[in-house]
Parts: sequence; structure tokens; C-alpha cells
Amino acid sequence: MLYLHEFLILALVHFLAVVAPGPDFAVVIQQSVSHGRKMGIVTALGIGAGISVHVLYTILGFGLLIKTNVWVFNSVKIIAALYLIYLGYQLIRSNLVQQSETAEVAELAAENAVVVPQSSLKQAFLKGFITNATNPKATIFFLGIFTTIVSPQTPMAIQFGYGLWMCMVNASWFMLVAVLFTTQHIRQMFLNKKKIFEMVMGVILILLAFKLIFDFSM
Repeated sequence: MLYLHEFLILALVHFLAVVAPGPDFAVVIQQSVSHGRKMGIVTALGIGAGISVHVLYTILGFGLLIKTNVWVFNSVKIIAALYLIYLGYQLIRSNLVQQSETAEVAELAAENAVVVPQSSLKQAFLKGFITNATNPKATIFFLGIFTTIVSPQTPMAIQFGYGLWMCMVNASWFMLVAVLFTTQHIRQMFLNKKKIFEMVMGVILILLAFKLIFDFSM
């Protein structure tokens, strides 16, 4: 009960930050609509796990290095931006190449019960993990808000508990997003324009990359 007030404030601010659209949101929607519910959920779990990176460097004190060293922080931004540009480019490029699909394959791709290879699930998890772990939006949250709300006197075990909660909230929210965007009506609507949808998502990811570079300055 001693740290309940601190936790409630942190939990509220964190939730508001999570639901604000960003790279994580865009990646989960693209994965869910293009590859099905299972891929979307696994991507969401990767995003939840990615938060642990920010929790660890903040609690262990490395956050101070990032916060005070402009070169380190800018390097994080550049890595994140390059990764988003890579994802966006892959989406655009794959849809510029003409691919012939039979009606049977197209129908199978539209179903949520598609059997997904284990390697694809690992790739989906890693995509979610890397997207969040390199997301400067999350870095800003932990360097600014987390370190402001959470007292330095709060025991490390309690802070790790906060971090675990945030990992679960991130994963749960984006799993919900994956489920919503793979309901039959919504997903079929996007799949009917799959090529356009994926190219638009590719452009959005690239624009988000440039936004990360120019918006987050120390």
C-alpha cells in the first residue's frame, strides 16, 4: 500500500502513452491484417517483451547515460528510424512486385485459422520486440516520466514490479488491437485492398521514422 499512489499514477500515464498510435500500433495492425490473428498476437507479445529493455536500462542506471549523452540518444533514434524505414520499404517493395495468387490461396490467407510456420511466429515476435525496444517514444517515457514519477527511494524490486506490469499492459493492449483488426468483417475489408493497405502502411512506417528523428530532440 505504501507505493500504491505512485503505481496508480504511473499506470495511468503509461496506459495513455500506450494507446497513443505509434510504430507499435502500425506494426501490429499490418501483421494482423496481412498475416492473421495469431501473427498479430505474437507480434503484440514481442512488443510487451520489448518494454523490458527500457525497464532494465532505466532501473540499472544506464538511463542516465542515455539521458545525458546526446550522441547515445541520437544513435538510438537513428537505429529506430532505420529499422522502421526497412520495414516500410519491405512492405512497399513486396507489393510493387506482381504476384499471381490462385483463388484458393487468397481464400486461405483470409482465414484466421491459417497454420503459421514456427519460424514465422519467431519472426513476428522479433519484429514486435525490436520495434518497441528501439522505439524512442518508449525511451522518452522511461527517461522522462518513469524517472519523474518513481522515487529514487522506491526499492528496486518494486520498480521491477512496475516494469512487469507495463510489459503486461503493452502486450494486452496490442493483443486486443490484433483481435479487433482480425474480426472477419474488418479484416476482410482490408484484405480486399491488401496491396494498397500494405503500401500505405509502408509509407506510414517510413513517415513515422522521419517523425522520430525530427520530433525527439534533447
